[in-house]
Amino acid sequence: MVNHLGLGNDAEMMDDHITDGEDTQLRYRAPALEKGLDILELLAREGQPLTPSVMAARLDRSVSELFRMILVLEHRGYIAQSTDQQGFELTNKLFTLGMAKSQVKSLLEVATPLMRDLSAKIDQSCHLAVASGDQMVVVARIETSGLLGFSVRPGYRRSIVEATSGLVLFAFQPESMRADWSGLLAAHPRFEAFRRQTEIVRAQGFARAASDFIQGVTDLSAPVMAAGACVAALTVPFIQHVSLPRSIEDTITLVRDAASRLSMVLGESA
Repeated sequence: MVNHLGLGNDAEMMDDHITDGEDTQLRYRAPALEKGLDILELLAREGQPLTPSVMAARLDRSVSELFRMILVLEHRGYIAQSTDQQGFELTNKLFTLGMAKSQVKSLLEVATPLMRDLSAKIDQSCHLAVASGDQMVVVARIETSGLLGFSVRPGYRRSIVEATSGLVLFAFQPESMRADWSGLLAAHPRFEAFRRQTEIVRAQGFARAASDFIQGVTDLSAPVMAAGACVAALTVPFIQHVSLPRSIEDTITLVRDAASRLSMVLGESA
């Protein structure tokens, strides 16, 4: 008999070795695949290059167990040696695959012209971030055409708890979703302060915070909503300089307006 995965008798043979008490989700194991996924998830969490010996220690495995996995992941372009040769890091291949999802493509198709118009009005760069697990990831950016600006590259990721975009992504979720995310983020040492700040952000409708990453930058971020949930954060890393066409207060208004228009278009296309 052939099952719904097309595995035929091989699947039936595997079933003979599985006890009734085992979790259904663990019925079919692929140890090599699991090791490869462990490596990718570890590199995503750490956000810095890791040597094979460090990976092995973090994952409680031997270097010999991971050696072939690392070689295959490098050969397929998912990881690469860092420029300083201090270990392996993720490439943008996973990000590129994620961007191919129809939902993301639709979001970017709608957002890009609105972001370009916003950037031209304020003479500042802007970017769009979405949630991915316990992190926010930048999926699009528009750079200012002016002489001075700061931009974040697509694919950049950071803990939701540590980013202004993360404040917005969390603050404007439905209550049940915020409860789920709290379970995911609660172990972060800054979570309680973050959660209190999201209440303020939710009440005022946007986030304004001095960047703790780049001095002299004030992050301005507003929610992009669809079906009652925040699907993305539209953020401007605002740099104050003498020739600005818009004040920071005017810029906040324009960011919120652009996010609102994007939300409206997404609602109409749903």
